[in-house]
Amino acid sequence: MDTLLVTLCTYNERENLVQLIPEILERLPEAHILVIDDASPDGTGELVEEMAAVDRRIHLLRRSGKLGLGTATLAGFRWGIDRGYDLLINMDADFSHHPRYLPVLKSCLSRVDVAIGSRYVVGGGVRGWGLRRHLMSRTINLYARLLLRLRTKDNSGSYRCYRVAKLARLDLDRVRARGYAFQEEILYRCRRLGCQFEEIPIVFEDRRYGSSKISWKEAVAAVWVIFLLGLENLRKVPVTRNGPPAPGLRLAATSHHAEGTDDPQAAGTTAPPVPGKADRPSASGSSPPPPRQREDT
Repeated sequence: MDTLLVTLCTYNERENLVQLIPEILERLPEAHILVIDDASPDGTGELVEEMAAVDRRIHLLRRSGKLGLGTATLAGFRWGIDRGYDLLINMDADFSHHPRYLPVLKSCLSRVDVAIGSRYVVGGGVRGWGLRRHLMSRTINLYARLLLRLRTKDNSGSYRCYRVAKLARLDLDRVRARGYAFQEEILYRCRRLGCQFEEIPIVFEDRRYGSSKISWKEAVAAVWVIFLLGLENLRKVPVTRNGPPAPGLRLAATSHHAEGTDDPQAAGTTAPPVPGKADRPSASGSSPPPPRQREDT
């Protein structure tokens, strides 16, 4: 059975995690959960520490402050790669990505390399958004499709399952985006790598507690990053690890967590043992997934 890591990037999500983490483990009891917390003042990190003390499947990666969603997601990728997981699911920590879709999302990886929980395929949708948010999302998705030659319809959502072996082949030092444009960028890099994609319909629901962190400033930054990636695409800049190194883009270098440091420059740092498949409970059965749209590169 494939080993599975679920990553949650958090800033002030204590109220949501109290309910979300148990529900994730109910849907996927074989999974491990990694919370990447940006020094939340509401005690999110302390809550996760308490939960981890009684459940070995729960892990915490502490960071020194608000360093951006993209760098947090990237830190989760590195953590999963370093510890030898087979699959990695990333999802929002506020219930906008409902755990009900987790088993179906995971099952797609028997056929493809990246599965996307999609708002914009038949059967998908959004609840609780105003006109401005709809316009922002639709515009950035169209823009990314045109500049990055993406055929997938939902390129800005983060509810995805990745094959970790594919992520490990990417030169993550080249990643430009620190914020929300990370989602488009990682799909672009996976496309360039030759990954196959599949989108399953989800209904995105507005967060249960707290406030959204997205802003027009983030949207403008995303437009610029996608433009630069479009230029890279035209120039065929390498995306794999055997390409020449990019200067100064090791984004998670100052972060720390309860099990040690994720500072890539730290000499002599050792990772915890790779989670063995024998350590995982058996996966519960699930019903066959509904029809999906498959997107190949």
